[in-house]
Amino acid sequence: MNYPLSSVSPHAKIAKNVVIEPFVNIEKNVEIGEGTWIGSNVTIMEGTRIGKNCRIFPGAVIGAIPQDLKFNGEETTVEIGDNTTIREFVTVNRGTVANLKTVVGNNVLLMAYVHVAHDCIIGDNAILANAVNLGGHVEIGEFVILGGMSAVHQFVKIGKHAIISGGSLVSKDIPPFIKAAREPISYAGVNSIGLRRRGFGSEKIREIQDIYREIFVKNRIVSKAVVWVEANMTPSAERDEILLFIKNSTRGVLKGFMSSTKVE
Repeated sequence: MNYPLSSVSPHAKIAKNVVIEPFVNIEKNVEIGEGTWIGSNVTIMEGTRIGKNCRIFPGAVIGAIPQDLKFNGEETTVEIGDNTTIREFVTVNRGTVANLKTVVGNNVLLMAYVHVAHDCIIGDNAILANAVNLGGHVEIGEFVILGGMSAVHQFVKIGKHAIISGGSLVSKDIPPFIKAAREPISYAGVNSIGLRRRGFGSEKIREIQDIYREIFVKNRIVSKAVVWVEANMTPSAERDEILLFIKNSTRGVLKGFMSSTKVE
């Protein structure tokens, strides 16, 4: 195949109907699925795997080695799913020996200037607005929305269907289905609008609100609130997902509504 004014390694695996604009650089050990468009001045480095029907806009750099001083040249990858859009000047780094890969799911939108560090995992249908920065090993669930210029600390986990306000400093885990805002970042309610858009009914949204009212609004210690919810509220997929997320949190979850006294 001939890509005028672009540098494409003969050892890259590129589907026949991929569009590569001028001044693109694609290294060896790269795979690009059919229907994908690569804008001008994009750099796609060794170890990158890109799915079908993606759009990568000018200036993006995909697959650069990690900005981690422990990285020692090990063979790692970036894996990008189908129908994902990567806007101008986004950077996505390869994994390290810890996880061996950085993953961006299907139908994801990474807006301009987003940085995805090594070993991150971004779930399907997530949206990261302009200039969001992820530290290494961050995990983001499906349908998460991260507001512009937010910074996420390494090893933080964000549960699915959560929405985080722009300019947030995210240093604690964010449980699923909620809104997170303020400084320091804290619980700001359930993402009811997003849940309705994704097919959650009013009864299910009320159930999620009731669970988080016990955990974050009634001013209990979170660990004791989790025990209470597990003992007193009807089991469901959403209840169990919330409880499991909080129990498995290694960094601790964000704060509830602020108060000087916690209820035992």
